[in-house]
Amino acid sequence: MGAVVILLYTILLLFLHSSMAVHPTKKTYIVHMKRHLKPPSFSTHNQWYKSYLQSLTSSNKNSLLYTYNIASHGFAASLYPHEVELLRQSDSVVNVYEDTFYTLQTTRTPEFLGLDNLNSWAGRTLPELNNAAQDVIIGVLDSGIWPESKSFNDLGMSNVPSRWRGECQSAPDFDPNVHCNRKLIGAQYFVKGCKVSSSCSKEIESPRDHNGHGTHTASTAAGSIVANASLFGYAKGTARGMAPQARIASYKVCWNETCAGSDILAAFDRAIMDGVDVLSVSLSNNATTYYNDAIALGAFAAIEKGILVSCSAGNDGPGKSTVVNTAPWIVTVGAATLDRDFPAFITLGNGQKLQGVSLYSGEEMENKSLSLVYLKGNNSSSNLCLRGSLDPNVVRGKVVLCDRGTNDRVEKGLVVTEANGIGMILANTPETGEELLADSQLLPAVAVGRKVGDVIREYVKTESNPTVVFTFVGTVVKVKPSPVVAGFSSRGPNAIAAQILKPDVIGPGVNILAAWPENVGPTSLDVDTRKTSFNIISGTSMACPHVTGVAALIKAVHPEWSPSAIKSAIMTTAYTQDNTNSSFRDSAEDSIFSSPLAHGSGHVNPQKALSPGLIYDIRIQDHIKFLCSLHYPMDQIQAIVKRVNFTCANKFADAGQINYPSFSVLFGVNSTRVVRYTREVTNVGAAGSVYEVAIDGPSSVTVTVKPPKLVFKKVGEKLHYTVTFVSKKGIKTGNAFGWISWKNAENQVRSPVAYSWMTHLN
Repeated sequence: MGAVVILLYTILLLFLHSSMAVHPTKKTYIVHMKRHLKPPSFSTHNQWYKSYLQSLTSSNKNSLLYTYNIASHGFAASLYPHEVELLRQSDSVVNVYEDTFYTLQTTRTPEFLGLDNLNSWAGRTLPELNNAAQDVIIGVLDSGIWPESKSFNDLGMSNVPSRWRGECQSAPDFDPNVHCNRKLIGAQYFVKGCKVSSSCSKEIESPRDHNGHGTHTASTAAGSIVANASLFGYAKGTARGMAPQARIASYKVCWNETCAGSDILAAFDRAIMDGVDVLSVSLSNNATTYYNDAIALGAFAAIEKGILVSCSAGNDGPGKSTVVNTAPWIVTVGAATLDRDFPAFITLGNGQKLQGVSLYSGEEMENKSLSLVYLKGNNSSSNLCLRGSLDPNVVRGKVVLCDRGTNDRVEKGLVVTEANGIGMILANTPETGEELLADSQLLPAVAVGRKVGDVIREYVKTESNPTVVFTFVGTVVKVKPSPVVAGFSSRGPNAIAAQILKPDVIGPGVNILAAWPENVGPTSLDVDTRKTSFNIISGTSMACPHVTGVAALIKAVHPEWSPSAIKSAIMTTAYTQDNTNSSFRDSAEDSIFSSPLAHGSGHVNPQKALSPGLIYDIRIQDHIKFLCSLHYPMDQIQAIVKRVNFTCANKFADAGQINYPSFSVLFGVNSTRVVRYTREVTNVGAAGSVYEVAIDGPSSVTVTVKPPKLVFKKVGEKLHYTVTFVSKKGIKTGNAFGWISWKNAENQVRSPVAYSWMTHLN
């Protein structure tokens, strides 16, 4: 009898295995096609792609998700593994790769950036600038938009530019006739790639934002002026975007936390066709090449059409080589603090008074002595306040000290609340250092840095009946020092192309107030039923649209400038000293100064960026030479540049030869001690301008610039200079930093230099 049971069980396993083999899972793939091979019998490439897919596969017509015409040449389809192999063997196919998923990188900033105190910009009055900005259209690829927000009202705006070819899509919760206007001129959604994934949110298919991230970033870039904006009284004041008169077009590619590359590429394709001028993309993944990264592909197509693309640098700092969106045709933006804070004080039972930050807005807590508990024991997750880790019998009626890390900060507050705790202290660990991020928690809570956290941990450990008193101060401004580089902001070196220094610049990205959907609580937790029109959140996602808005203003003043010229203006005019005239500090570690691997060229400076004096322009052909220098296969380069007749015969000797506004110098590659680059600068200042070079560098490197003086006879003239870097012998592996600046009475055109010794040079 037992043998029969075993035999039947074996047969069942074989049947299940064969069933799985017969019915494998479909996945989404992006297919790059050789566009020039389209047979003349097809009138359009779209027809060819559809027919071609059906001829090679058993898939039905619903398997085709998107066809791409600008951002890429090809299509996205839901395919079985054997169908993918057939496509890869086809002579008409350049490349096939599996769809990847991207993540969201999640007031006072106009004043902090100097936008509220301008009488004139580049010879234009502020009203003239605002009027010119109405011709600029900012596209935002994100989680959608909340159209009812006052930040998207169109009061006083002129008619939509006639060149606009976009639309507002209709949906059950989105009426284009009601929700779009002369401010919000486009609202579309892209979900086909996401729907193939089991992790895709089941929200209504609509341009509407059910997350908050997209509404926040769009209003940061170009939100209209809104008086008396605040989050429950915090950061109260007049809210406005960086370019409040610019138009907004929203492209929803994220469904809760899921953003499919195929959807992102489709949104790029549509945004380029629609006629946007600037694109803001606060998304990322950890792509290891440019040819299978939807953002890099879409951004390349965008700059070919004169569209600047600004992207977040990532939130995985302070680890090395964590920076993302590193292609040289992208503006990569890191995050820093601004001069506003939300202080709160913790008074321990022994009388010690310690400072942190808080956005608590509930009932008064003044002078209430509360019991404090820190559950650091055998259950290692209790100190992190993970789900299910807190014993309500121990926590009930007490303040819980939670270590930062592993789960979301606001989830820790929820865990304490569910365990019947009445307050929380969120303490940083060595991984997060002294970085302070304020959250609108569900309960009274204060966030503190590592040093303060260690004091509290020691107090709880040594005190038999530990207690605390919370004091919430509210909002303070003119905080010093600021800006400070955010600890979470991702850092270089660039993991894909080390000769390109990334991030490019930093902007305000910590505790940023901007518009928010009224159907999403400020913590974004399902149990958070509070409603607010504005929220305070942090991330390089918040820094990115600040730079996007500044780029839109530059585009308004200089509509003829290329994306590379605008990017150069932002980079070479960035500042590197805080409001105490000190070098930038890094909040990842107290008293540690930041470096260009964290802040790039520096902090964006809008007023100076409008009149940079000189610019470093980059031609599309130079980007192709750059890609060739990475030793990519020709078909992979073809997938990016979408050209057939190109050659790598004149490729750069190394990637650093591209005409970039910053330098990343690698010593020790093939044992070299000498690195030499030539740069071309274009005069966008006055005729007859003369610039002299100034150099700062480490003692371990000799830097020579020839010629040391540049004399421009006319506007638009281009001149070259060559810089030679020579390392001394005996230098160990590591990094050092300096800068090269072209100066005259009106301008300082500054380029940071990051030096890396890849091997010990004897």
